[in-house]
Amino acid sequence: MTVSAESDKVFARSANHPGRVIDLRRGGSAIGGSYVYHGDGLITGWHSHDVHQIEYAIGGVVEVETATAHYLLPPQQAAWIPAGLRHQATMRPHVTTLAVMFDPALVADPGDRARIIAVSPLIREMMRYAQRWPIDRPCGDDESDVFFRTLANLVVEALEHEAPLSLPTSDHPVVAAAMAYTKAHLDSVTAERVCREVAVSERTLRRLFQDTIGMSWRTYLLQARMLKAMALLAAPGHTVQQTASAVGFDSLSSFTRAFSNFCGESPTIYRKRVTAQRI
Repeated sequence: MTVSAESDKVFARSANHPGRVIDLRRGGSAIGGSYVYHGDGLITGWHSHDVHQIEYAIGGVVEVETATAHYLLPPQQAAWIPAGLRHQATMRPHVTTLAVMFDPALVADPGDRARIIAVSPLIREMMRYAQRWPIDRPCGDDESDVFFRTLANLVVEALEHEAPLSLPTSDHPVVAAAMAYTKAHLDSVTAERVCREVAVSERTLRRLFQDTIGMSWRTYLLQARMLKAMALLAAPGHTVQQTASAVGFDSLSSFTRAFSNFCGESPTIYRKRVTAQRI
């Protein structure tokens, strides 16, 4: 959910009501519209929307959590959040995002989960143009209706190319505790320390992760480290060396190799790209 800096505290309070559905159109009837958020850090609280949403990170990093996954939204990527999906967003300090919302009728099969997609230059330019039509305007018109129908079709095509920028979550108490400890100690975590924290053997830890989320703890750790590294590199003032150390790599070459395998580009190139481009 994207809100203005002036209304973020009010939204956070209302969103925390169990089962809260946010009327982004505020009683209006437009089939599409936009909203820009720029401000300090914000945790929205758990909520859902009455419209589909695609949220683009212009600057800074956004995290989106659902019942089944934890998604990272770095600059130049967009989060797809279908109508009715209960979720919580965390806006890091100094974040700027642009969201475009669509009436549910514009997307025939939106799916039932959030997804992260790379934003093509065409979608990025159309999202920028969409700022002329706020989502809470009273009604649409022929020009805006055609525009948002076209953009919705492009977004549907983009959803076929999902970016692997999420971590699974679990309601198993041991696995959830192990995940939380792992993410909080990425710079120094080991399997031995995790097992000591959650009071299980390494064999049990491996079995629980494989049985509940379909991946090993070490795979989970690597993905968590890479997502954290992407977030750090997208923020001002973090060098590649500092980032490598912050996510537990003693060797810069090992970090560069792991990051390049995960993201398809080196950390240096990634950092230059996401800090230089703005919508």
